[in-house]
Amino acid sequence: MSKKIWIGIVITALGLAAAGCNSSNESNANTNANSNASDTATNTTTTQGLDNSEITTTTDNNGVKTETRTFKNNPRVSKVVVTTRNETRTAKVYSPSGEEKEVGTEPDALHASGDAIADSAGWVKDKSITAADKTKEGAVTVRDKTVDTSKKVADKTVDTSKKVADKTVDTSKKVANKTVEGVKKTGNAIKKVINP
Repeated sequence: MSKKIWIGIVITALGLAAAGCNSSNESNANTNANSNASDTATNTTTTQGLDNSEITTTTDNNGVKTETRTFKNNPRVSKVVVTTRNETRTAKVYSPSGEEKEVGTEPDALHASGDAIADSAGWVKDKSITAADKTKEGAVTVRDKTVDTSKKVADKTVDTSKKVADKTVDTSKKVANKTVEGVKKTGNAIKKVINP
């Protein structure tokens, strides 16, 4: 055979071989994609949580369980994500500003209050809220002390008024008795002057 025919046959064979490999790669890619899709298929449920939150639980086919607790209006915590993989549990807390911290398993991030979770993350409570709370407590304390002091002053005023009234009566009796004695002495002196 001639060289041209052999070159044509070799080129055709290589083309067929390349086409066969390409369809095999596509087949493998499709199989891998389907395998990955089935590995990440999930089962999701949503429940209401405490402290005005919602808990979404997702479990993939590999057994990885992800529980996301989203707070609707907590000023210190926006969400908590608890991931359980091979019986190892990790929890991450997110602030409304996007700050992220890993927290331990105590307090239970899915059931604790938002403030307890924020405290465990080390996030400080807004000081203006604390100041307002302290001012309110101080006002109540001052009010209570004012009422107590007013009662004491009123009681002492009543006691002192009674003492003053008693002494005034006693003094008035003494003055009246001395006045009577003085009148008697004056009367006697006048009698002596008139009747010497």
